[in-house]
Amino acid sequence: MLLSSKGKHRRPSKAVRVATLAGVTGAAVAVPLMGATGASAASVETWDAVAQCESGGNWSINTGNGYYGGLQFSQSSWAAAGGTQYAARADLASKDQQIAAAEKLLDLQGPGAWACAGAGGLTNDGVDPGVDTGSSKNGDTAPQAAPERKAEQPTTRSEKRTAAEKTVTTPTGEKVEKGDGEYKVKAGDTLSKIADAKKVKGGWAKLFKLNDDIVDDADLIFPGQQLHLK
Repeated sequence: MLLSSKGKHRRPSKAVRVATLAGVTGAAVAVPLMGATGASAASVETWDAVAQCESGGNWSINTGNGYYGGLQFSQSSWAAAGGTQYAARADLASKDQQIAAAEKLLDLQGPGAWACAGAGGLTNDGVDPGVDTGSSKNGDTAPQAAPERKAEQPTTRSEKRTAAEKTVTTPTGEKVEKGDGEYKVKAGDTLSKIADAKKVKGGWAKLFKLNDDIVDDADLIFPGQQLHLK
């Protein structure tokens, strides 16, 4: 199952992950995925093995526990990985679409995003699964409407500069609060990893509480964000 610092993409009792979606901080804005990029990818067979461990290989599973689909996406991780362009939840998307979103999450957070990464032998092996995300779960090939964008208010150059200094741009294009803590998040970091490495008393939960002003979802932290360790 997808691990998370608070809820999921991982469960609190297991390792936590961060994005890099956010985990990335907060729900990210979905952007079109053109399929696997190959920069950080795994084969369909590998994803099948991970899904077998996560959900018994049921790509449409929804048990009501807050995690959906074969790879057990939390809703925030699904959105952060661009999955909402396919379906509202992972269990409503096709297997190929779930894998495409998982490829994005793998690129953002690494194999540690899944508790079952070891069982599936999941690594950034660069193998393009070649999935086809062109059709929805029920075979409908009509493209889904892109998320509505709010009109941006004009800003002065100084305002833009100030805003840029206080925010971090996520891999999906969303801007999140940067923060002013002493630890700067790196790609592949998770709240659990940081808490362990920096010996934060109270672990990832304490770290999350210390930074809840900029981290909305323990599953989603981004490179460049600056976290307080105490």
